[in-house]
Amino acid sequence: MTHATTNAPRIVAVDCWALRAPTATPVANAFGAMTNRPAVFLRLTASDGAHGWGEVFANFPQVGAEHRVRLVASLFAPLLRDAPADDPAAIRTLLERRTRPMAIQCGEPGPFAQITGAVDQAMWDLCARRAGVPLWRALGGASGRVRVYASGIGPDAVVEMAIAKRTEGYRAFKLKVGFGATRDRANLAALREALGDGATIMTDANQAWSRDEAPARIAELAPYRPLWIEEPMLADEPVDAWRALAARIDVPIAAGENIRGSDAFASAIDAGYLAYVQPDVGKWGGIGGCREVALRASARGIAFCPHWLAGGVGLAASLHLLAAVGTAAGFAEVDANPNPLRERVMPLEVLDGCVTLSEQPGLGIEPDLGALAQWVVASA
Repeated sequence: MTHATTNAPRIVAVDCWALRAPTATPVANAFGAMTNRPAVFLRLTASDGAHGWGEVFANFPQVGAEHRVRLVASLFAPLLRDAPADDPAAIRTLLERRTRPMAIQCGEPGPFAQITGAVDQAMWDLCARRAGVPLWRALGGASGRVRVYASGIGPDAVVEMAIAKRTEGYRAFKLKVGFGATRDRANLAALREALGDGATIMTDANQAWSRDEAPARIAELAPYRPLWIEEPMLADEPVDAWRALAARIDVPIAAGENIRGSDAFASAIDAGYLAYVQPDVGKWGGIGGCREVALRASARGIAFCPHWLAGGVGLAASLHLLAAVGTAAGFAEVDANPNPLRERVMPLEVLDGCVTLSEQPGLGIEPDLGALAQWVVASA
């Protein structure tokens, strides 16, 4: 694609890597398990030497990381080369407009949105690096301190994992449910007993229950006072079904990782059934789209809690976004399970339930491709 000539710096390189790290214990949820830890890292380089990083969602299906890299190489890189490298919103609009017909044609709007989200992350990182300021500050944030919670706990060894994370400095913990009523209740009861009455415990059903089943399953968990129940039924159930569920239960609802598009988020937020909204920068919208969601939610008193359960680039983007636009009720998700693609890219120090981001420009990270080379399975 040829772009109009301007004095603005241009994108001169689009690089992408699929990585896959082994894991000793599969990371399970109600609909499946990750038997390895994938990640897709994307880097944009501009004609003035600035560069930025983004991450594409690639957890499911487990073979999806390589596919995303091929999409970047064959479709997105040609669109991006020679495009202006100083306007993230314009690039996101360009990609959404130019790739929408193909996404409809092949029936894959998700992967196209995921790559667009990663490009948006990279553009914001690039622009903040060029300006010499951390991304959270470039986005208008006043403090780099954010609350975090340990995610991905369960269904096995739930107390041991939660205690280990508490020792590391976490003060909030999210339990995976959807593994059967007896097991879910026993796990949550054990966590509440081990962590105490004052601990913040969330629950995540990963769309496990039907709309008819969900109220009873949530009622069984309610006595253990979870802060929220996340995705208790299929994310694409109609708004009326979500409102009806919210009216029947006493536990606040969290959702958003599987909502895609500005209109869909606006509908969910305005419907009033959400207490916590959880867009994912690697699934849709990147920094710019998820920031819009966060601001809309905040105006309605809904807490912004970005979803993330993959590598370190997207985690950094999520933390910076929360620091920039979050409220006192917001939390950022941090996977409690081992993952070198997160730990070696975005190491965290958690103090009393919070992480403080640095003053380094952009996302404040630089993936060491040499150190990560053992896990690279595809590149473009």
